[in-house]
Amino acid sequence: MASDRTYGDIPGFPTGSAFKTRDELTESRVHRPNQGGIWGGKDGAESIVVSGGYVDDEDYGTEIVYTGQGGNDPRTKRQIADQKLTHGNLGLARSQIDGNPVRVVRGAGGDPQYSPKVGLRYDGLFRVVDHWRATGKDGFKIWRYRLVALESADPPPAGADGTDGEPAARTQATIQRLVRSTAVANGVKRLHGYQCQICGIQLATPAGPYAEAAHIRALGRPHNGRDVASNVLCLCPNDHLLFDTGAIYVDPNGVVRQVGTAADLGKLRLVAGHSVDWAQLAYHRNHYKP
Repeated sequence: MASDRTYGDIPGFPTGSAFKTRDELTESRVHRPNQGGIWGGKDGAESIVVSGGYVDDEDYGTEIVYTGQGGNDPRTKRQIADQKLTHGNLGLARSQIDGNPVRVVRGAGGDPQYSPKVGLRYDGLFRVVDHWRATGKDGFKIWRYRLVALESADPPPAGADGTDGEPAARTQATIQRLVRSTAVANGVKRLHGYQCQICGIQLATPAGPYAEAAHIRALGRPHNGRDVASNVLCLCPNDHLLFDTGAIYVDPNGVVRQVGTAADLGKLRLVAGHSVDWAQLAYHRNHYKP
């Protein structure tokens, strides 16, 4: 199935393309399944539909906090069971890791501020920047994904509002981008001598040692973590990826553990001058620990 994936725009259907029915949408291949909000599998997800089917969805226009699939009663749109990281849910997580763009389609049942009045509309390419496990409004475990829009130069076609007349009106919008403090990140890395706080490795390059600054509680919606030193860890690229994707967590005793097996990977390395916020480590743990 991986070889059959199509990431990115579908020729002939630029951003703003409108569809009267799910059958039309399926025929276009912008979103192939006639039912279901995620088109993807363990190798990645190429498209989603946002149409008000899940009560935990949050739409901010250029940002979407999307609810995974499964455990939902389609009649009431309420969650009646926990979700699993399988099928399309796993695909969206994989798309974050691989960096593949996701086509986003909005339906008339979604947030009226950003959704078409009738039918469905292709709203362009987004990237998955975060995914985590949470307890939803109905008390069941759900998978959540934060997607942000990619810039696109494709103009919308005539009738992008679902009509056959004039092109849809466009309003000017300002996209807010998170600005991370380089001073904070570099300060934490220098305190640790560019050694990973999990594995202890220091990567040497011709330009000097290299490490990455990982936010414990992610910045931006819906986490709203602070860009301060106590919310930052100094990690190697491998452990940064594992931490951000929830493959590892830090337990209340400071032991780094593997999600699923709880295998002991060693103590989180601490140094004088860098005070880690344990409340933020608990927040991270609660989002990923089974």
